[in-house]
Amino acid sequence: MDKNIEFLYKYLNNASPTGFEYPGQQIWLDYIKPFIDETIIDPYGTAVGVINPGKDYSVAIEAHADEIAWFVNYITPEGYIYVIRNGGSDHQIAPSMRVNLHTRKNGVVKGVFGWPAIHVRSRTKEAAPSLDNIFIDVGASSADEVKEMGITVGTVVTFEDGLTELNGKYYTGRALDNRMGGYIIAEVARKLKENKVELPFTLYVVNAVQEEIGLRGAEMISRRLKPDVAIITDVTHDTQSPMYDKKKSGDTSCGKGPALTYGPAVQNNLLHFIMDTAEEKSIPVQLQAASRSTGTDTDAFAYSADGVPSALISLPLKYMHTTVETCAKEDVQSCIDLYYEVLQKLESGQDFRYIK
Repeated sequence: MDKNIEFLYKYLNNASPTGFEYPGQQIWLDYIKPFIDETIIDPYGTAVGVINPGKDYSVAIEAHADEIAWFVNYITPEGYIYVIRNGGSDHQIAPSMRVNLHTRKNGVVKGVFGWPAIHVRSRTKEAAPSLDNIFIDVGASSADEVKEMGITVGTVVTFEDGLTELNGKYYTGRALDNRMGGYIIAEVARKLKENKVELPFTLYVVNAVQEEIGLRGAEMISRRLKPDVAIITDVTHDTQSPMYDKKKSGDTSCGKGPALTYGPAVQNNLLHFIMDTAEEKSIPVQLQAASRSTGTDTDAFAYSADGVPSALISLPLKYMHTTVETCAKEDVQSCIDLYYEVLQKLESGQDFRYIK
């Protein structure tokens, strides 16, 4: 178990911004290598561990590897840096945050999102943080000095925050969305291997890139793999903390198990198969509804090729897209257990069509 946690911390503390996921993908591949038979790597960095290659029937379990970040967009003559989003980064949490600028030639350069002191801000017309006014300070006094540090337009920037724990019950940090999902599917592969489970189908353990900018990695790899079934893991909102409206966002809680989603992209027969398995194995689950799309890689798999029966297992998460994303340890284990039981119950050739 110590190796599991060592991997979790190494994987979560690594930076893997959208479009630059490959260092994290290597960590993930190194960990799952003993549990798989083959690997598939696509040109944009989506990584797949293959178990039982060559079977007629195939199943994909999937998470996404990328985290939200920033791009350097403009360097002022005085050496301050303005940014644009890489994914859904939150401008309101940026002021006073430490950041890492990942340069091509000089490695990581340290910086901070600066902000005017409270003493000099107007009490009546105080400006809120926005993309127009947040800026990074790397300790330079000119644009030329910034460039000498290896920082250019297009340099990717991530927040500097690591994984920690709250009250012995929760993990908290940046990028739990969705590298915690990558951890979950890696642990499923480990559990299958260590328990010597022989599946009657090919299993693709997929860690996709570029979800945060439109499900792009899943879109590419789903066309390549063409699985018969896909079960996706991502995060969903815990709606118990202040400022959430349950009438709009549903009633989901950390510590009460994975959330299973109803929605057009979710194949109901597959969903009910998962729900029945959870009930049979006494694994707690919660229910959610998605009005149109799920907003996860489930949509990309469902609508790829000729249509792939797909379902979504979501890990409840507090404070999504911040540096203090928080999930319950017991929910992580429940997600692993649910995948493990579902995969053992699935049969080769299982037909989930509504009309046959």
